[in-house]
Amino acid sequence: MTTTIRSFPAYANRIGYGDINPHEIVRVISNKCVEVRSMDAERDKSVELNWAVGGFAGHCVNQNEQKWVITSNASYPVERIRLHKDGRWYGVGKQRFTLSDTPVKFYDFNF
Repeated sequence: MTTTIRSFPAYANRIGYGDINPHEIVRVISNKCVEVRSMDAERDKSVELNWAVGGFAGHCVNQNEQKWVITSNASYPVERIRLHKDGRWYGVGKQRFTLSDTPVKFYDFNF
């Protein structure tokens, strides 16, 4: 019996509370295991963030408009993530990932 590996998107974005960090898929091991590597993300300063009084030090009222320049970085280590029975992808320490056709970076300035 032969098994075919399904096609995968090119990226896996790590979800951490309010933040999202981009990773690229560098190798598909099986339908339930892929190797990923973190990517560099630099905030695009063309979008000016607006702050209002509130929270601990202020509240960013337009944080959903933030943009990032995301690039590969081969110097980062490769790690494996696995598909669990609950249908979600997890890395070491139960770090949750979502697979995507585009890399996503989001920083929650209001957390």
